[in-house]
Amino acid sequence: MSEPVKLYWWAGKPNFGDAISRAIVAHVSGREVAWAKPGAVDVFAIGSIMHVVRRGNKDPRDGARPVVWGSGCMKPVNTDFVANVDFALVRGPITESLLGIEVPGYGDPGLLMAEILGEVPRGDRIGLIPHYAQMGDPAFRAMVEAHPVLDLIDVRGDALEVCRQIAGCAHVVSSSLHGLIVADSFGVPNTWLSPEGIHAAPKLKFLDYAAGIERALPRPLALADLPGRLASLPQGDLPYAEGVARSKADLRASFPARLTASEEVTQ
Repeated sequence: MSEPVKLYWWAGKPNFGDAISRAIVAHVSGREVAWAKPGAVDVFAIGSIMHVVRRGNKDPRDGARPVVWGSGCMKPVNTDFVANVDFALVRGPITESLLGIEVPGYGDPGLLMAEILGEVPRGDRIGLIPHYAQMGDPAFRAMVEAHPVLDLIDVRGDALEVCRQIAGCAHVVSSSLHGLIVADSFGVPNTWLSPEGIHAAPKLKFLDYAAGIERALPRPLALADLPGRLASLPQGDLPYAEGVARSKADLRASFPARLTASEEVTQ
C-alpha cells in the first residue's frame, strides 16, 4: 500500500474551506492524505497559505520539490521561495502577479467538490453563510429569524455536510470565500457578503478567485442591505459558468501525476 500524500492545511479554528482540502486531494490523487508540516509536504492546495509555503521552503530541499496546486495569497509575500517550489496552478491572477510567476491556469480546488458529493437536490432556500469569525455576531441569527426564507449555514460543522447544505440552496449569500466557491462548484447562484473584520486583508482572496474564473464580482453586499435584495437575488445558470468549467478542467489537468495512485502503480 502506498504512503499517504503529504498535504498541509490550516488546522486552527474549524473552517470548512481548509477542511475540504484533504477530501479533494484524496479524491483527485486516489490516495490517502496526511497532514504534514510546510517543509515536508508533497503538495499545498486550498487556502490563502502562500506565506506558509514560503515559511517552509525558503531553502531548497533534497528530492522532489513541493507542488502548489490552487493555493493563493492573502496579501503580498516575499518571493524568495518561488524557485524552491513547483507551481502547477494558483488560485487566481492576483496571486500569480504577486509572486512574479507564470502558470498555465487558475482555480481553487474547492471547485471540484461537486465531483465528490455528486448531485444534490436543489431546494428553494437562501443560504446565509458567515465567515467563522462572524458566527458570534447576533445580527446574523436575527436576520434569519426575521426572514424565514433564510437558512443560517454554520461553517464550523462537518465539512461535507456544510457543502451539502450549500449545494441544496437556491441561492447563497456568503462572506466565506469557500461558501461562494462550493456554490460555484454546484452551479448555485451566489452573492458576496461583506467580509469586513474577518482579518486584516479580507478582500484580496475574493478578487483573486473571481478573476481566475472571469467572474465580474461587484462590491460586497452589506448584511443590513440583504432584506431589500432577497426578492431579486438571481437564480438559474451562472453567467460565468464557462470560467468555472475551465478552472475545473485546469485543476484536473494540472494535478501532479507523480502524486496519483495510478502513477505509483506504473513506477
